[in-house]
Formats: sequence, C-alpha cells, structure tokens
Amino acid sequence: MNDQVIDKLKVLAESAKYDVSCASSGTTRKNRAGSIGSASGWGICHSFTEDGRCVSLLKIMLTNYCIFDCAYCINRRSNDIKRTTFTVKELVDLTIEFYRRNYIEGLFLSSGIVNNPDYTMERMVRVIKELRTVHRYNGYIHMKSIPGASQELVAEAGRYADRLSVNVEIPKENNLKMLAPEKDHQSVYKPMFFIQQGVLASREERTRFRHAPRFAPAGQSTQMIIGATDENDKDILQLSTALYQRPSMKRVYYSGYIPINTYDTRLPVLKQAPLVRENRLYQADWLMRFYGFRADEIVDDAFPNLDLEIDPKLAWALRHPEMFPVDINKADYAMILRVPGIGVKSAKLIVASRRHGRITSSTLKKIGVVMKKAQYFITCHELPYFTVNEARPEYIRKILTEKKSNRKEADKRQLSILFPE
Repeated sequence: MNDQVIDKLKVLAESAKYDVSCASSGTTRKNRAGSIGSASGWGICHSFTEDGRCVSLLKIMLTNYCIFDCAYCINRRSNDIKRTTFTVKELVDLTIEFYRRNYIEGLFLSSGIVNNPDYTMERMVRVIKELRTVHRYNGYIHMKSIPGASQELVAEAGRYADRLSVNVEIPKENNLKMLAPEKDHQSVYKPMFFIQQGVLASREERTRFRHAPRFAPAGQSTQMIIGATDENDKDILQLSTALYQRPSMKRVYYSGYIPINTYDTRLPVLKQAPLVRENRLYQADWLMRFYGFRADEIVDDAFPNLDLEIDPKLAWALRHPEMFPVDINKADYAMILRVPGIGVKSAKLIVASRRHGRITSSTLKKIGVVMKKAQYFITCHELPYFTVNEARPEYIRKILTEKKSNRKEADKRQLSILFPE
C-alpha cells in the first residue's frame, strides 16, 4: 500500500465518519470454495469509537468532492478542505488488503457527488461489482445510493450490495430546501422506490426459482439529521412510521446534528450534538419496531417531544396509570411488553414460564426483569412495593430519577404513609 493511497484513506475516512447509516449486516452468506470472506446474519465484527458509536465496516468515501453546498455537511463545495478521490482500482485493492489483514469484515461505501448523480453512482457500482466478480469477495457490502441516480444503476447496485441506503437527511421538505437548496425529497424517495421494487421482484423470483440471485438481501436504510432544524420528535417519528411501512425499509438512523460549519447562520448554535435526544429517538424507534407501540402513542399534540429525562416507555406508562398494574400471571404478551423494565426476551420467558407455575418476584429477577422500574407497574400477589395506583405518577417519576441512596429513603417514607403501623 503506497503513501498516496494512505493519504487518501486518511482524508476520505475522516469525511465519511458523520454518516451513521451502517450497522450489523442483517444477512447471511457462507464462505464458498474459490471465494474470500463471509457475512454473518447476526452481525459482523464491531469496533467502537470513543463516543460509543459502533463501527463495523471499512467506512469510506469514493470522493469528498461534491457539487452540492449543504449547510450541515463537512464536504460542502464551499468548504476549504483537502479534497481527494480514490480510483476504482485503489478502493478495491484497499478493501481486499484490509480484509486479508483482518482489519475489517465488510465495506460501507459512500461518496460526494461529482458531475452528476449517475456519474458518481456508476463508479461506486464498479467498485462493488469488481469486488464480487473479480476478487470473489463474499463479505458484507453496504452502499449508499446517490439521490437522483437512475433506476438502471440502482438495479445494478442491488445485485452486488447486501444493503442500499438513501439518506432523507432533513425530515421536512421546506427545511431541507433551506439548508440544501439543490436537494429535494423527490430525489431521495425515487431511488428508495427503485430499491423497494428490486427487493420485491427478487422475493417473487426466488419463490419460483430457488437459486435466483438476491437483490439487496439486507434491505435498505436511511438517516435523518436531528437538531439542525425545528422538527419536533412527533414529526420525526411520524416520518419513520411512514418509511417503515415500505416493505424493504429495515432501519431508520437518527444522527444528532454536529456543529461543523459554525459560520453558517442558517444552522443552530450548539456546543455539542444532542446525543440524549438521539438516544431517546432510538428507544422510541425500538418501541415501534418491536414492542407494538404506534408513533401517536409515544408522542402526540400534547407531548410532541420525547422526555429527555426518562425513556419513552416509562414516560408512556406514567401518562397512562389507568393501564396498570399488570397482573403478570394473567396479562397477555402485548400488555406485558408495555411494562417498563420488561423487554422482548423477558416477556416471552414470562409467558412461557407461567405455563408451569405461578410467576413470583424472584422468578422475575431470574428472568432478567428490571425490578426497580417494573415493581411499580405489576402485581404477582407478593410484591411488597406500592404501585403507580397507590402513588401518583409524579412521585414514581421522582423516585425513579433520584439517586439510589435517596430512592430508598423515599420508598420508606411513602410506605409509612400508605401503610402506617
């Protein structure tokens, strides 16, 4: 690996770090004779950056030149930064070299836009096509589809990539136009639709021909920038709900706005990225995907933003004390899932375990239920603590957000009031 390629690697890896639309593979491909690499269904080898973000792939850009001047992007054309571009051969050789050295398990490929979307997309497709067909690379590949790219290039990319993604970036069209005048949502949603068509067509073909080639088997994902514009959490989660209704959409990523171009007066003045809000959005997203919550249950007109102090599941439970306490020995799976402190795995174990006998508090602890939360929202005929119905939701919130030493004293005071000797 020569010095010129290393210099390009330093520049383009730095330029790619703000894109969070990559995670575990979500697809399985076994190593075959005559090929190199593999992709695991439950994920690939991960590393973690200092701020806790998961980096599982060689995350790189083809180029950081860009014809657009988006206010929030480090690679905007008006920024005076070092620019460079990989050739197709350089990027292919770099990926194979890193894989052989066991540095990486897969590739996340993005790019600035040079000349026009199709010009850039065609070169990105050449990279992943050469990896698959020339080097027989069988590992995980996630490729960003360029907004505005043609259907033919998106279709070709889907034949070689495991996952494709197109970033929405800003949830509302008018705010996107304000910060990125050359972009619009139509250029984003069109390639999303092309990917969806390819995935559905591939599924249908594979029902008839078992060994038919797969199209983007890990589906597609997208990313929204949080905090750069005035959208509330209700706006964001409603858009996420609409995106998840697309059969090929697997993940929506939320990226807290990082104040890079502080000189641009269109952008908010922040000292750091709103990471707590980003975390709450991921928790709300999880509730919608795996816990049966709707967006309008988590946020509504009365509560358009997520509570930053407590997680959204606990916030919902405190707003609806009439739903509790839940009898763990009788409630159905869907209701057990809504209890704070009980996750998907724990809820399944509860339903399975009560077939063999009554669930007790010790059983719940063994199962893995977070009792410091759940105890106020459940009953199993032996729990010694008061529930949300014996105490006001405001009080439950207070004791759950207090420090541990203060919480014990608060519990004792409340018990002495409710059950005097």
